[in-house]
Amino acid sequence: MKSRQFALLCGVGLFAFISYNLVRMPVLSLYAQSLGAGPEAIGFIVSASTLTGVFLKWPAGALSDIYDRRWLLLAGLLAFALPPFFYQFVSDVGWLVALRFTHGMATAVFAPIALAVVADLCREARGAAYGSYTAATQAGAMLGPVLGGWLVVSAGFPAAFATAGILGTIAVLLFLLMRLPPQIPRVASGSGPGAVLREMARGARTVVGNVRVVVTSVTDGARQVANGALMAFLPIYVVGIGMDAAQAGVLFGVQSVTSFFSRPTMGWASDRIGRRPLILLGLVVCAASLAAIPFTRPFGWLMVLSALFGFGEAIVNASAAALVADLSELKTLGSAMGMQGTIMDIGHASGPILAGLLIGALGFEKAFSIIAGIVLLAAGAFRFGVGPARPA
Repeated sequence: MKSRQFALLCGVGLFAFISYNLVRMPVLSLYAQSLGAGPEAIGFIVSASTLTGVFLKWPAGALSDIYDRRWLLLAGLLAFALPPFFYQFVSDVGWLVALRFTHGMATAVFAPIALAVVADLCREARGAAYGSYTAATQAGAMLGPVLGGWLVVSAGFPAAFATAGILGTIAVLLFLLMRLPPQIPRVASGSGPGAVLREMARGARTVVGNVRVVVTSVTDGARQVANGALMAFLPIYVVGIGMDAAQAGVLFGVQSVTSFFSRPTMGWASDRIGRRPLILLGLVVCAASLAAIPFTRPFGWLMVLSALFGFGEAIVNASAAALVADLSELKTLGSAMGMQGTIMDIGHASGPILAGLLIGALGFEKAFSIIAGIVLLAAGAFRFGVGPARPA
């Protein structure tokens, strides 16, 4: 039964993230540019949905330690399905920002709780389980940009947004087929909002007191700074050197293909040789490939660098999530995953904003080099801040 539910959960993640990433890249940056947004505004628009996660992921994860996770998962999935239908009616940058905040509720609520459910369903070999689940979501990241870029070129922005809404609806239907049993019983001492807040605060204190969990989450957040910068400005860079939106989508697709095929293997490897050395390797690969992109013009070499960045991301993502689960108490697992998601979203939201400011002032080459340096500094902090941990 658990294997069937895990397989369906992977299917839910696949369709939800195809929908989400179809809108997010390269469609969103190009749509914002078509509305007259400059680099700084584009950076904020791209990061707006991630900022929602900054405020909601940790509370959502903490609530999932107290209440039935099924209803929270459903709320997150509805946020995947409904907002895409409204993008085509937006003609003002301000309203586009507001819609992005709303759309961000999808990953803010769904993502950390889904990771906690994976840990519940697959308590043995968590690295392999996280590798398989994140490979499914990465397949969505792989297919979404390619499909989005093709739809913009062949049918325009309205067709791309409508397709995203339909795919999000499929994710909702698959979730209803899961028939997931209650994951966590109510444990709040007392009733009412005050009791719930006390339970959430107790879980938060436990998680914050775990230094290795915090350092691992911050490290993953630094990797997300690089990811956010690339997501927002790779399409602008590619179009600026004479390519088109479809080619930008292919680059994101190559990145996602590499990540998709690497994640299960890297998760399996982290169960056997340890999470820590793999995380360090992944951070170095991400930094080096990001720094090289603005010095590169041939499309073939840009594909190679995109693939390398995807490989580095695959290593860090699967290993970091499993390490956080290994180091966390079971009763605060949702809160730990929520905190990791919040810190990742802080990085992901700040990446486009920071990149927009740096590109506006210094250009692509210096901006991407500075952000790559931030990732390397995070690798050094992780090296000395997290001691060796045994595989799960």
